[in-house]
Amino acid sequence: MKKTAFLLAAGTVALFASPAAAQSAVDGAFTGPRAEVLAGYDMSKAGSTIDNDDIDNDDQSIDGVNYGVGIGYDFNVGGAVIGVEGEYAGSTAETEFDDGDFEGIGLGNVETGRDLYVGLRAGVLAQPDLLVYVKGGYTNASYNLRAGTGEDNLDQDLRADGYRVGAGAEYALTENTFAKLEYRYSNYSSAEVEFEDGEGVDVGDIDLDRHQIMAGFGFRF
Repeated sequence: MKKTAFLLAAGTVALFASPAAAQSAVDGAFTGPRAEVLAGYDMSKAGSTIDNDDIDNDDQSIDGVNYGVGIGYDFNVGGAVIGVEGEYAGSTAETEFDDGDFEGIGLGNVETGRDLYVGLRAGVLAQPDLLVYVKGGYTNASYNLRAGTGEDNLDQDLRADGYRVGAGAEYALTENTFAKLEYRYSNYSSAEVEFEDGEGVDVGDIDLDRHQIMAGFGFRF
């Protein structure tokens, strides 16, 4: 998966540097509503309070490909950009038991489900067609609980609440299209188990870290 993340990052950098993408953005390129598709590398990891380093076969992390869609609205204020954004994403990351190698993240046998995010971002124009920004907000992630060491999903999901921070760069290909690359870190500190009928049971405090490297392509309207 690390190789996948590297290839995604390299491809995005190449896109930024390509002659076809060298066209300067016109005024207002980073203003108004936007929609985007996203893909990249996703890793969930047991937090610092969950330490199983003395167990040789516990990797304490699961990783996979992350994919999703996002929307947002940006305001350009004298060379700075402030915006609101939301995102819906999924991931292929899951617990594995291959050859006795248990990839545990403190949640048992799980498969990563949907990931919701809403937040703010703020940045500056490094050049007329390049925005460098930071971001932060609220995230709610779902982890599908599975039975034993098998792959059958149960009727319960673990819903985890936390915060997300990140940083990235967005390049205006034209006035209405853009490409972006960003890193995000999320931490989840509380969770509940949600049953099939929608009833939830609080499971108390958790400590789960999430690292993502995401590339995106989008349109402005």
